Amino acid sequence: MSDMISLRIDKLNRDDLVQSSFEYYEKLDKRRTTRELSDEEIPLEVLENLILSAGTSPSGANLQPWTFALVRNKELKKLIRQEAEKIEKKSYEEQFSKEKLDDLKFTGLNWEKPFLEDAPALIVVFKHKYRVDEEGNHHKIYYPNESIGISTGLLFSAIHNLGLCTIPYTPLPLTFIKRILKRPENEAPFMILPIAYPKKSAKIPNKIRKSLEEIIVRYD
Repeated sequence: MSDMISLRIDKLNRDDLVQSSFEYYEKLDKRRTTRELSDEEIPLEVLENLILSAGTSPSGANLQPWTFALVRNKELKKLIRQEAEKIEKKSYEEQFSKEKLDDLKFTGLNWEKPFLEDAPALIVVFKHKYRVDEEGNHHKIYYPNESIGISTGLLFSAIHNLGLCTIPYTPLPLTFIKRILKRPENEAPFMILPIAYPKKSAKIPNKIRKSLEEIIVRYD
């Protein structure tokens, strides 16, 4: 067993607890997705701190089954866009059902993905399927889907906290990104996240989130 240390948290009184929880919700409620991304530079240290924030996530047996590939190279971003658009064009023209295309109409989406080049950085999230020790032996990963999902959620929150935007981009199949970035066999691509400021001209759909009563079931 690893060494144990004391847990230290900043415990709030009741009034501050209620106020802080509401302020955090209000800030997250402003989080929106836009594909109209600025190419304004983001400091490398900021991007690294975002990844460190994601790495604070809990994980099965503390195995931390994730790799975050930080892509800032312009040629790599261009190649990623080109490969993604090949997949998207085929999906829109040959694979998407009429129902899905109808559901996407309000977004104005099509197979073109310029945000993959516009954003100054991409964070590509990889999930570890198994562990490899120094001798090359394979070992089990516990709860990899849950672990990577929580970690990515923390990453979203950290991005929004800085006034930045991202898009959960998951073209299928996503295997092309593994080939481009030359990741090892035990890593599976999970999501591509462009990290950027929104353009000043960015527009978003006027959507309304479900109310508390629509998403909660009470058992008092």
